[in-house]
Amino acid sequence: MKIVANEVVYNAFGFSIKSKIPFPELLIDSNKLKSIDIEIEIKDLSDIWLALSEPQSTLVVNETLVMFKVQDIAIFLIEEGRRITVSPINEYKEDVIRLYLLGSCMGAILMQRGIFPLHGSAVSINGKAYAVIGDSGAGKSTLASAFLHQGYQLLTDDIIGVYFTEDDVPMVIPSYPQQKLWQQSLKEFGIDNRKFKPIYQRETKFAIPINHKFTSTRQPLGGLFELVINDKEQIEFSVIEGLSRLQTLFIHTYRNLLIKNLGLSEWHFTKSTKLVNQINMYQLSRPQTAFTADELVSIILSCINEEKGK
Repeated sequence: MKIVANEVVYNAFGFSIKSKIPFPELLIDSNKLKSIDIEIEIKDLSDIWLALSEPQSTLVVNETLVMFKVQDIAIFLIEEGRRITVSPINEYKEDVIRLYLLGSCMGAILMQRGIFPLHGSAVSINGKAYAVIGDSGAGKSTLASAFLHQGYQLLTDDIIGVYFTEDDVPMVIPSYPQQKLWQQSLKEFGIDNRKFKPIYQRETKFAIPINHKFTSTRQPLGGLFELVINDKEQIEFSVIEGLSRLQTLFIHTYRNLLIKNLGLSEWHFTKSTKLVNQINMYQLSRPQTAFTADELVSIILSCINEEKGK
């Protein structure tokens, strides 16, 4: 099993993360005096998994831990928002393990720490964070990349961590300087995919470093745009109103299946209510067959400028 000899402290989602598993996509935390928020370690979890799991199950969740098994990859254990333990199965597939650590594991960590995780991307516009949420494949990262090509900066891709200040202002936490883009999106932006490595089990999706287009400054959440796909030939724009706002937040909470078993149903409802009372929410419905990212950027910027003028 390949393990890096020296532990390195990284910074992501506002946390200092100490790990023996290398993370080339993360920024190294240079503050030697800063306390460690999260530790990632490698240890055999076989006995614990057998004791806690049911036959054929792949997920165990209670109020103190989240544990899941990825066939032929690893068992992952996330505890109390502070520790992630990885138990590789068979061959040690470091690239794949990193995907789960920065995805599902980090989503569980955020929930355990009381940080609201949304599934989407967030970009910085006029000093505020604007979130694009939606299902997998809706085009969230592509739309965020279109903003970057127009000079805006990325706060986060895939998971949007939102917390509330003492004055109940929703704030977005920057994650790390990387995007995941499909080959077709790279082609539309004139980017040569041969420079980048395909993501595991996604031969036409690539991890793209964006250090110079990333901001590490936390910013207030200015608004939410839900991106969906339609079978029409044009973009449709609408305001999300009423109870649909709460439903939209629940649907696009990252790994929302964890909410109930972590004992966070009341917490999630309370935070969702605070969010919908402070920000506007919109839906952008785009045609599946056309590249509309640039047009969507124009619509969103017009919407933001109209709000600003009111």
